[in-house]
Amino acid sequence: MATTSNLLMALTSDYEEYLRDESRSVGTAEFISFPTCEEEVSEVLREANKSATRVTVQGARTGIVAGAVPHGGIILNLSRMKSLGNIETCEDQARITTLPGTLLSEVREKIEPLGWFFPPDPTETSASIGGMIAANASGALTFRYGPTRNWINRLRIVLADGDVLCIERGAKYAQGRSFELTTESGRTLRGSLPSYNQPNLKCAAGYFVRENMDLIDLFIGMEGTLGVVTEADLLLIPMPQARQGLTIFLPSEEAALRLVRVARGENVGDVPRIESKPAAIEFFSKEALDLLRSAKSKYPAFENIPSLNPTWDTAIYVEYHAETGEQAEEGIMQVMEAAAALGASEDDTWYATTPREMEPIKAFRHAVPEAVNLLIDERRRSSPGITKLGTDMSVPDDCLEAVVAMYRNSLVSHHLEFVMFGHIGNNHVHVNIIPRSLEEYELGRSLYLEWAKEVGRMGGSVSAEHGIGKLKVQLLELMYGTAAVEEMRALKRLFDPKMILSPGNLFPC
Repeated sequence: MATTSNLLMALTSDYEEYLRDESRSVGTAEFISFPTCEEEVSEVLREANKSATRVTVQGARTGIVAGAVPHGGIILNLSRMKSLGNIETCEDQARITTLPGTLLSEVREKIEPLGWFFPPDPTETSASIGGMIAANASGALTFRYGPTRNWINRLRIVLADGDVLCIERGAKYAQGRSFELTTESGRTLRGSLPSYNQPNLKCAAGYFVRENMDLIDLFIGMEGTLGVVTEADLLLIPMPQARQGLTIFLPSEEAALRLVRVARGENVGDVPRIESKPAAIEFFSKEALDLLRSAKSKYPAFENIPSLNPTWDTAIYVEYHAETGEQAEEGIMQVMEAAAALGASEDDTWYATTPREMEPIKAFRHAVPEAVNLLIDERRRSSPGITKLGTDMSVPDDCLEAVVAMYRNSLVSHHLEFVMFGHIGNNHVHVNIIPRSLEEYELGRSLYLEWAKEVGRMGGSVSAEHGIGKLKVQLLELMYGTAAVEEMRALKRLFDPKMILSPGNLFPC
């Protein structure tokens, strides 16, 4: 491809960091571009499309499935497309327009002092809004508020040939599985949605499709494969006036899983019911607590983590949002009553009612993956080929105990080191396998494939929040089957006939 455009620069050693993302995978590229507006994105894509040059779309590169890792051609990095408009209010909701390179932290810095709240809560607040839309990011608060999809009202999308789509929620629906969209140039795109449905649970695997669906949802979770998001309207709600959190340490994993069901509003034997819906329900296995005990004793970075009683087995974190402190406290007290019936006591809980009290609890929540990464870095010195193996799968409500037992039984029987933690309110538990050798790494990979097959049989998703990227394409096919993946390819070809956008994401190049 000729480099006549001043928007393209040769990929020199000065830009090597853009060949990787948080997955630690490394790719290749010949050129890089840092557009600052939609017109520049269109120009780059028009030229790339003429020569069928591959284009990998990047945001803040915080993803862990290699979605932003290039497979040759051009890197289109949107980090310089930053802007936040004014907040437009309408009764108890508001909207704000943003460009894709704006960071989640920057959105929060603007809206929260004004009393507004954008609920999507991925672990990395340095994630870009464009990346969150591309992956349909979620996080701990998804239990109450849902993923990013629920909070997007309008998108502007540049297609592979440089043409532009503008689509607003509620304005354009599929007719059964058929749809048509008209670009700003007047061109009409007609096609059919794939015949599968994404499972009705926390899911970030493949294109979102339903009969008669709102077509804006097709472009949320597309992982850069159908077009490039250049502008988005975010929906905001009033900031919860009260946010309270409770970490409960229980005597067994069985008791913890029963507490999860009660916290979700289910009837569990003679355990007192909980009527108030939490914003988040999180899980920490015995192995995760042991890892934090070790990290706190070894690394200064973990000094702020509260001390963990050696008798504590498993932990559940519950967070409540409400209009008043009394309402939040009512939910917390219901959880404490249920926990007491399951063997916990007030001495086995951390209770936080203020932002200052919440900080160490939030640090505790985020410390487990950090401790895993430190341990992996240590082991890579003697076995450079190993990496962490982390699952991101979710299952229906009635499969919670079965999937946790599947993970635990197979890991223990193979003598692998591991931790389990995460968003258990959505039956979404992260299993991090921590291999001690390349042999254990390969064993862990084979287990991961076995689990993916079983999760598929349960009606679950092989990716609940991180997306498929380039690292999980095999799992996507296991989940939906070869025919469904081919339907996804056909849909992509409608929007991107030369298949130049984000090659390798969702399915092989």
